[in-house]
Amino acid sequence: MKNYFSSNALFTDFYELTMAQGYWKENMNQKVVFDMFFRRNPFNGGFSILAGNETLLDAVTEFRFSDDDIEFLRTQKIFEEGFLEFLKDWHFTGDLYTMDEGTVIFPQEPLVRIHANLIEAQILEGLILNVVNFQSLIATKTARVYLAAKGAPIMEFGLRRAQGPDGAMSATRAAYIGGASGTSNTLASKIYGIPAMGTMAHSWIMSHSSELEAFREYAKIYPQNAVFLIDTYDTLKSGIKNAIIAGGELVAKGYNFGVRLDSGDISYLTREVRKELDRAGFPQAKISVSNELTEEIISTLVANDAPINSWGVGTHMVTGGNESSFTGVYKLAARHDKATDAMVPAMKFSDNPAKTTNPGIKNVYRLYDENGMAAADILALDDEIVEAGKEYRFYHPMVDYRQFSYKAANVEPLLKLRLKNGERTSPRVPEAEQLRIARENMQKQLASLDESYKRILNPHIYKVSITEELKDLKMDFIKKNIK
Repeated sequence: MKNYFSSNALFTDFYELTMAQGYWKENMNQKVVFDMFFRRNPFNGGFSILAGNETLLDAVTEFRFSDDDIEFLRTQKIFEEGFLEFLKDWHFTGDLYTMDEGTVIFPQEPLVRIHANLIEAQILEGLILNVVNFQSLIATKTARVYLAAKGAPIMEFGLRRAQGPDGAMSATRAAYIGGASGTSNTLASKIYGIPAMGTMAHSWIMSHSSELEAFREYAKIYPQNAVFLIDTYDTLKSGIKNAIIAGGELVAKGYNFGVRLDSGDISYLTREVRKELDRAGFPQAKISVSNELTEEIISTLVANDAPINSWGVGTHMVTGGNESSFTGVYKLAARHDKATDAMVPAMKFSDNPAKTTNPGIKNVYRLYDENGMAAADILALDDEIVEAGKEYRFYHPMVDYRQFSYKAANVEPLLKLRLKNGERTSPRVPEAEQLRIARENMQKQLASLDESYKRILNPHIYKVSITEELKDLKMDFIKKNIK
C-alpha cells in the first residue's frame, strides 16, 4: 500500500541528511554495499518470518524530495543551497537484493542488500529498517500463533490496538503473511484482498431489549453468518441458552450458527458450552474465542483439547506483545576503494562478538537434506558457489573453532535481485497476489523446518554458519585491526 510517508524522502533520520551533506561536500559518493540483517529471534523463538519487502520495493522506487520538502530543509539553516539543489533530483538508482517475502529467516543473515552510491544508501537506511523490522515482527508473532493453533483459523482483530493507522495497515498485511486467515480491518481487506471477518460486539446486544432479541434480529439480517457473542451478561446462564434458541430457529431454516466467547475462563467455559450445544443437538455449531490471546495461551488450550474451532487475536498479534521491536540493523559491508579501483570489504568491530559484522558482499544459501528439510543456512561471499552434492566445512559466524561438515542434497540461494538501477526487475504484482504468494511461501518454509526449531518454548537453535573463505576474511580483518 502506498502512503504519504513511505514515498516521502524526509522519512529518514535527520543525521542521515547531515551525513549526506558531508559526503556531498567531501565528494564522497562512491559505490557501497549495505546489508540489513537482525541479531536475534524475537519472543525467544527459533525462527523469524520476513515481511515488508514488497512494501519496501514500492517505497524505494518512489522515494523523492518534493519542493516543499526542500523548502522545509532550507528552514533548518544547516544545509547549503548546492546540496539542496542536489536533493531536488535525488532518487534511488542502485540495485536492491532481498529474500522472498514469507521466507523463514535467522539472525546474522542479510535480508536486504543494497548496492548504490553512498548518499543513496545512507538516506534509505531509516525506511528499510522501519518497514522490514515492523512487518517481520508481526509476521513472526502471527506465525507462532499459527503454529500454536494447529491449523484452526486465526482472525486478526487488532485494528483498535495497533500503533496508529499505518501501524494497523502494516500489521494486518504482515499478519496475513504470517498465517492469519482474515481481518477485522475493512480497509486492509479492500486493499490487500484479505477476507474481512467479524459479526457483533457487546454493544449490539446491549442496544436491544433482551439478549434473545439481539440474537434473533442478527440472525434475521445475517442468516448465513450468525455467530452469537454469548458473554455479554452470563455465558452459561443466559448467553448459550439464548444462542441455542436463536440458533435452533436458524437450523430449522437450513442455516447453521456459531458462538463466540470474549472473556472468562476459556478452557472451562468452552467445554461447558460444547456440552450445551451437543446436548441441544447442534454438534455442527462452531465455537470461536478471543480476549488477549497469545501463542502460549493458545498452545496450552490446544494441548488440553479445549473444544475451540477458531481464534480471534488482536492486541498481542499486531503490537508484538511482549516484544516491542525487531532487532534489524543496517551496516556497511563493502565500499569502493579509489587506490585499487575495486570494491573492498568493510567490517564493524565491537567488544561484543555478536555486534561484530561479517565483511564483504554476501549471499545466503539454504542447505536441504534428502527429505527436503532445511539443515542449515550458509553465508558465503558473493563470488563463491555452494553446490549440492559437494561436502563443505562451515564455521560458526562468531566462534571460529566451532565448525561442521555437510553435503547438501539441495541448495537454494536466498537473496534475489529485485531492483536494478532503481527499477523493478519484474513487473509489480497486485497486492492480493503478493500476499497470497508470500503466505504460501511462509507455509512451505515452515513445513521444511524441523519441529524442534518451531517449539513455542525452548526451541532448538538452527545452524547459521559461514564458509571457510568468509571466515578467513573475517579473521584477517580482526588480526590486522586489533593490536
